[in-house]
Amino acid sequence: MPILLFLIDTSASMNQRTDLGTSYLDIAKGAVELFLKLRARDPASRGDRYMLVTYDEPPYCIKAGWKENHATFMSELKNLQASGLTTLGQALRSSFDLLNLNRLISGIDNYGQGRNPFFLEPSILITITDGNKLTSTAGVQEELHLPLNSPLPGSELTKEPFRWDQRLFALVLRLPGLASMEPEQVGSVPTDESAITQMCEVTGGRSYCVRTQRMLNQCLESLVQKIQSGVVINFEKTGPDPLPVGEDGLMDSARPSNSFAAQPWHSCHKLIYVRPNSKTGVPVGHWPIPESFWPDQNLPSLPPRTSHPVVRFSCVDCEPMVIDKLPFDKYELEPSPLTQYILERKSPHTCWQVFVTSSGKYNELGYPFGYLKASTTLTCVNLFVMPYNYPVLLPLLDDLFKVHKLKANLKWRQAFDSYLKTLPPYYLLPLKKALRMMGAPNLISDNLDCGLSYSVISYLKKLSQQVVLVKINKQKSFALRSAFPYSLV
Repeated sequence: MPILLFLIDTSASMNQRTDLGTSYLDIAKGAVELFLKLRARDPASRGDRYMLVTYDEPPYCIKAGWKENHATFMSELKNLQASGLTTLGQALRSSFDLLNLNRLISGIDNYGQGRNPFFLEPSILITITDGNKLTSTAGVQEELHLPLNSPLPGSELTKEPFRWDQRLFALVLRLPGLASMEPEQVGSVPTDESAITQMCEVTGGRSYCVRTQRMLNQCLESLVQKIQSGVVINFEKTGPDPLPVGEDGLMDSARPSNSFAAQPWHSCHKLIYVRPNSKTGVPVGHWPIPESFWPDQNLPSLPPRTSHPVVRFSCVDCEPMVIDKLPFDKYELEPSPLTQYILERKSPHTCWQVFVTSSGKYNELGYPFGYLKASTTLTCVNLFVMPYNYPVLLPLLDDLFKVHKLKANLKWRQAFDSYLKTLPPYYLLPLKKALRMMGAPNLISDNLDCGLSYSVISYLKKLSQQVVLVKINKQKSFALRSAFPYSLV
């Protein structure tokens, strides 16, 4: 169920008129209505949830949140007025806090227990603004700053205010007040040069510099296509570049590889698509992406995580590994310089292993948890997520079933126990489930330890209870605002 949050600039400068006589705020309202019509063409839009936030002071900035229906959304949109300051930082913080309100209750972020791409709440934030100077009661601001302190319990568990399934897009209105005599340029819409652009790119989104109504319509068509179920990951190369590939698809050691020169494909900040299950309509998966620390029962608190995991890939060609009945997860990568580079190598039968630094107990880089591989048709690149340290586990399981016929000897048991010591504790439960599916339910004890200290577990439970109280208070304040819209209460 995608969440579409519209953040509308209601600062006084949105009253400025275009050459057509309409105000920027009128254009913003019309853009939202057109977006909804374009989105309605897709049958999947029936599950969409719409939210409306403005630049007003919190909590009055939230015009339609989790409880309000579509009729309320449209009524609030129609009644928007432009009269305030350009408090973009505060408005963005309020928007992200609104989106994150339910996450601690649902446990979707799974703090300290690995990141599950299939636990997601895909959200698109679309802000429509005139890109004017940022202002607050303290004066004009040159840079965009989001308030560091959030009223939302547990916000300190993630370094950034957004999450990996939330992307920000900005429509920056630059329509002229006088009709232009120059012919309109046709082509892609450039990014804007205002403070919002960097924030968009950090989340995996982008800004659009809108100079005409036609460009605005083009942007809205583009944004509708951006509604994808997925999470953003930072892919970073580790180790040397691979040997270049010749025209025949074979390694060419005679050609220079530019191992030390930075290339665009060395670091990519892109989406992996998380497709819903065709039968249930919701994503299904088995394995997490590991945390960037080793869980320890002596840790009094969890280290804050980055919203986007840093997944390092090694360019050493490896054999893709799978065995019968062992589940794996497969995610297509959004097109990028990295996917282009891998596809141009035309090596669909080899793969590059992926790691999360500090995820292992005995190894700084960590052990591989999956691999990147081009599809056999060379049309896309997929991330395969496997059990942690799968190059050790898969041969062991192959021997268990094919050689030992499920009757493990002492030597095999010792090797399996050694493997388990390299495994972050939060992998034990999914591994036990996978082994049960394969017909070996008793290899791992039922007394599973998640690896978190009692104080951390208690704190996470306490946070979810605090969030429930925050939700109740927000609902009360919204009801009060609706009953007395002009009250100072």
